[in-house]
Order: sequence, then structure tokens, then C-alpha cells
Amino acid sequence: MCWSSSNSEVVASNKTTLEEVLDIENNMAHQWVLNAPEPPSMLRQVVDNVKETLLPHPNPNTFSYLRNQPFSKRAFALLQNLFPILASLQNYNAQKLKCDLMAGLTLAIFAIPQCMGNATLARLSPEYGLYTGIVPPLIYAMLASSREIVIGPGSVDSLLLSSMIQTLKVPIHDSSTYIQLVFTVTFFAGIFQVAFGLFRFGFLVEYLSQATIVGFLAAAAVGIGLQQLKGLFGIDNFNNKTDLFSVVKSLWTSFKNQSAWHPYNLIIGFSFLCFILFTRFLGKRNKKLMWLSHVAPLLSVIGSSAIAYKINFNELQVKDYKVAVLGPIKGGSLNPSSLHQLTFDSQVVGHLIRIGLTIAIISLTGSIAVGRSFASLKGHSIDPNREVVSLGIMNIVGSLTSCYIASGSLSRTAVNYNAGSETMVSIIVMALTVLMSLKFLTGLLYFTPKAILAAIILSAVPGLIDLNKAREIWKVDKMDFLACTGAFLGVLFASVEIGLAIGVYFCFFFSTFLLNFIFLCDTFNFNYTLKDNLLPI
Repeated sequence: MCWSSSNSEVVASNKTTLEEVLDIENNMAHQWVLNAPEPPSMLRQVVDNVKETLLPHPNPNTFSYLRNQPFSKRAFALLQNLFPILASLQNYNAQKLKCDLMAGLTLAIFAIPQCMGNATLARLSPEYGLYTGIVPPLIYAMLASSREIVIGPGSVDSLLLSSMIQTLKVPIHDSSTYIQLVFTVTFFAGIFQVAFGLFRFGFLVEYLSQATIVGFLAAAAVGIGLQQLKGLFGIDNFNNKTDLFSVVKSLWTSFKNQSAWHPYNLIIGFSFLCFILFTRFLGKRNKKLMWLSHVAPLLSVIGSSAIAYKINFNELQVKDYKVAVLGPIKGGSLNPSSLHQLTFDSQVVGHLIRIGLTIAIISLTGSIAVGRSFASLKGHSIDPNREVVSLGIMNIVGSLTSCYIASGSLSRTAVNYNAGSETMVSIIVMALTVLMSLKFLTGLLYFTPKAILAAIILSAVPGLIDLNKAREIWKVDKMDFLACTGAFLGVLFASVEIGLAIGVYFCFFFSTFLLNFIFLCDTFNFNYTLKDNLLPI
């Protein structure tokens, strides 16, 4: 009985002590809440994001030093933060200028025919590819933190743009209507890219895993290659769809009608395709011959144009050419304004926003991957948020100056790197060279065969198919390989949008499923074999 009484007193004492501790903790929590600062407003968050993106992380010592400096020094420091290229020019010398000039000229020789070819892939006139090779690179060179990425029209972006616009349930009466839609999509893509950078929405890009990108690019490469058969055979009437069945059906229909194509186109295109691939092989075997692979596309344009002129000479009056040529290219002036060509018609604006969002994510994913790869080779890093904002600004301005979607190009960046580029001055040299060619040399491109532009694009297709990476994904993670396969088959047999949707769905579904499954295993102490088999090594 005595024991029960003492035990009750101990329990009561412990209960009192516990209540006192809880009261103290509650008082401390209330005090902390009362003393906590108010969360920043939405406007303050936006301003802070803009500062962090466009300006480097503040260094107190630097700012205290600048506070005592003249206004001119403070203004120049601000300009360096806004335009990183100014910082790289502080220690600029004649040797670096020589390297950048050579790299820029080499890059222009490689980029000019590629820009025209990608424009035709986007179902635009070649001059729009040249326009896109001028304004976006100049803006990006001024704003970006990367020293290597070369901006311009890309083959995947061009294919994506043309295929998605063709699916719109609106009448496209003529080329001017199509161009209006292209410029508007580019404008929306730029808006989304700037928003991603300022609001830190870059995590959206992560849903496009490496596996999805590998499968998507491989299928896109097949689609690009099949679409170029139109130019390679000189076929006029060709299906606008990119899925395998539609393209094969269109080819079969054209082959049955032998008057729809001429063998000269195939001979010229295939011959120069072999020449370009052979020079690339020589460049890989012997670094001293790397320059030959860089100038091979331009040499192919010059040589094939001379051959086409010779073959078509007897038909100059009737314009019934045996070799399909580009014809007149509008040039002789700077990029014309396209502000008046943006369309915000309620019938199509929702679809254009959707297309702009898709293209914005795809171009960002490729550009950031290229930037990180080449930055690591030179031992420095890039600021992803700043890169995203820079890409968005250049596409917004580009849409107002007759440019379509531009992004980082792997092949052109590799040429720039191998040519010995030191700073972004090489990109400026390239853009100015493209401008000069647009102003003075477009008349010489009249007889450029369409087959040669198809050959130039076809020569870049193998670089989009990464079998080694696909094999590595299979060994490491079977679920990622399923996403890779789904994206590949979706793009190849359905459409670009469906392929991307399948890849993103697999990534999102399996990542969510695995996290929940692992949580259950850890919660209930299940020792389940599937947990170990599903997780990547």
C-alpha cells in the first residue's frame, strides 16, 4: 500500500515535470514565431531572383571597396556583371584576338551552309537560317556566362517546330501565315525560358532524364534523315509528317511516279555526303587535317553549285531544272523587323503557347548539356540560371528580328573548341561573317542544290544517335531504358509530342513508384529483392 502511494507520487511528479517542459517549449516556439521575420513578398522574391541571376553572388569586401571608388569604376563593375564578356576582355591580347578570329572564320564557314539547311528542315526559306545565325549569337555572346556555346538554328529544334506547327487545326493558307506562327512560337519559347531562369523552374527540365533525351534524339535523327530524302531525291510533293509510316508511304508514292524526281539530285547529294563524311574521318584520324572537315560543307556548296549550274545551263530560260536548286534568296540587308508578324489570334494562341513550352524545354536541355560538357573541358563552370535567361532573351529579340528558335549547337560548339577559340569574340566574328555573306553573297547561292543542304544535314545525323549511352543505360537501370525505348518508339511511329510525353510519363511514374516502394520497404522492414533490382547502381 505504501509502495502504491509512493509510486503515484513519482508518476504525478514526472507528469508535472513533463507539463512544465512542454510549457517551456511552447513558450519558446511562440516567442520564435513572434520574433521571426515576415516572409518576403512576391515582388521581393522576383527582384532577388533577378539580382541573383543577372549579378554574381555579392562579395562584401568587393562592395565595400567599390563604395569608395569613383562612379565610373562602379558603373563599369555593374556592366561587367551584366555583360560577362567585358570581364574576359580585360586581359585580352593580340594572340587571343588571332585565335578568336581564326576560330570565328572557321566557324562561319561551317555554320553558313548548316544554318541554311536547318532552315529548310523547319520549312523556311534559307535566309531565315542566316538571320538566326546573326542576332541570337550576338545577344548570347554579350549576356551568357559560357565561353564556348555556339548559338544558332538546330536540326532537332527545326524538326520539332515544323512538325508541331503542321499539326495545328488551323488553315495555313500561304508561307506568310506559317512564318507568323513560327515567330510567335519563338516569342513564347523565349518568354518561358526567361521565366524558368528567373523563377528557378529549371527542375522541370529534370523530368526529361538523360534516358529520355537519348531515345528522343535517336528517333529525331531518324526522322531528320528520312525528311532529308525529299531534298536528296529532289522530290517536290512530300508528306509533312515525321512518323516512319507517313514518310515511307510518301517516298513509295514518289518512286512510283518517276517524273517526280531526277537521278542527278541523288548523285550530287550522295557524292558530297560521302565527301563530308570522309573528311570527318580523316580529321579524326589526323588532327592536322581537322580543318578540312570544318570547311568541307562550304566546299560542297561551292562545288555542287558549279555542277548544278553546268547541268541546268540549257534550261536557264525555261526554268525547268534537272537539279532542284534554292533559287533566289532574299538578302542585301540586315534582319528585317518581324514585330508586326506576331499573331495572338484566340483561335491559335493556346496551341502556340503549348508548342512554345515544349520547344523551350527541349532547347534548354540540349543547350545546358552542351555548355556543361565543354566548360568542364576548359576547367570552369557555367551559371545555369543565367544561361537560361540569356537563351530566353535572345529568342525574344530573335522573334522580333525575323529569327526562329535558336539554341546551343553541339557540332558548331565542337568546331569552335577545336579551332582554338579563347573567348566569345569568336562567336561575334562568326555572326558578323554570316551578316556579310547575307549582304553580299546571297546572289551566288541561287544555284545551290537542295540536295547538298540535305547532305549537310544528313552528315550531322550520326552524332545524334548515341548507342554507347543507350547500352550504358541498359546496364545501369532497366527502368530508365524503358523510358528511353518509349521515347524512341513514340517519336518514330507517332509524333514528337507523343514520344516526349511517353518519356516524361515513364520518368515521373517510375521515380514516384520507386520512392513510395522504398518508403514502404523501410517502414515495414521488408527485405524485398525487387527493391535492390530496381534501383540503379
